[in-house]
Amino acid sequence: MAKFAFMDFKLIKKDSASKARLGELTTAHGKIQTPIFMPVGTAATVKGVHQHEVDKDTQAQIILGNTYHLYLRPGLEVLEKAGGLHQFMNWQKPILTDSGGYQVYSLSGKRKIKEEGVKFQSHIDGSYYLFTPENVMDIQRTIGADIIMAFDECTPYPCDYNYAKNSMHMTHRWLKRCCERFDSTEPKYGFDQTLFPIVQGSVYKDLRKQSAEKIASFEREGNAIGGLSVGEPHDLMYEMTEIVCNVLPEDKPRYLMGVGTPTNLLENIALGVDMFDCVMPTRNARNGMIFTSEGTINIKNKKWADDFSPIDENGTSYVDSTYSKAYVRHLFTVNEMLGKQITTLHNIRFYLWLMEQAREHLADGTFTEWKNRMVKKLDRRL
Repeated sequence: MAKFAFMDFKLIKKDSASKARLGELTTAHGKIQTPIFMPVGTAATVKGVHQHEVDKDTQAQIILGNTYHLYLRPGLEVLEKAGGLHQFMNWQKPILTDSGGYQVYSLSGKRKIKEEGVKFQSHIDGSYYLFTPENVMDIQRTIGADIIMAFDECTPYPCDYNYAKNSMHMTHRWLKRCCERFDSTEPKYGFDQTLFPIVQGSVYKDLRKQSAEKIASFEREGNAIGGLSVGEPHDLMYEMTEIVCNVLPEDKPRYLMGVGTPTNLLENIALGVDMFDCVMPTRNARNGMIFTSEGTINIKNKKWADDFSPIDENGTSYVDSTYSKAYVRHLFTVNEMLGKQITTLHNIRFYLWLMEQAREHLADGTFTEWKNRMVKKLDRRL
């Protein structure tokens, strides 16, 4: 049996003034241009919006599903009968599934971590489950995503050195078990899958370097950086990303998990990251926060009540030229669900537009100059 599934990553161009890279990732469900942002579709939906809108309007190239949530509901039996997650939700582009390690981390009061795996209590009905490196691989085989993640322990922040060190070593031992299980099983629906391991080590430079070296030694087809964006200051996040990217192989995609603000994305691209996911554009959208190229807008503010200009003058989603700020503010005021749908589509499209711009500027050699201009504007409150 072949050790690896088919996934190809082509490094197209490296930036001369930073560590940023332009690339192309080929999966069984299509090609992905990198750098890329992946909208989060936790429970087989990007909350509140149709698949065709995510595909055609936001122009997402890949979305995320979540192992923990899908395992609990609808459950593996339903997903297998459907022919996997792609068929179940009718999304024909690539999908990446998170292993559930982060969700188990966020259930801190309802879990016990041992060498075997993690025993946790469902947040739905309190029933107990055991996630092990082996069964998480099996679960992700049944879900059927193109890229699946190793089962890791995501350490909290702050976290003392010894805890971070012991946790990292356990994540490495779990990775060996993940790889052995993955490499001895086959995909279920005739589409190749690939496994990405995850670098841990909290905010400790020596641990991050050690973990990156260990993860690289497994020689998988792509690598992820986990355990960041859990409350640490941004400069620490950048420092850890830089250390890890300097170690991880250049010819494989690098995925920074759970990051971040538009500025975080651009700064981490400059450090050599290719892939991102985050609930921020969708979750913040549902709370009335709109990201634009000039800064952020809280659409609930009274100042927009009679502003009939488009949501975002420079926006490239159909919602941007269709609806005014005053109208969207009204929808939030009366708690109409359409308001949240409009802001969600706008924000996802904005994040993907930002990635398109990054790729264009990488292609023509002006990335760093453009990035430095953009980050000055992105964090402003309008």
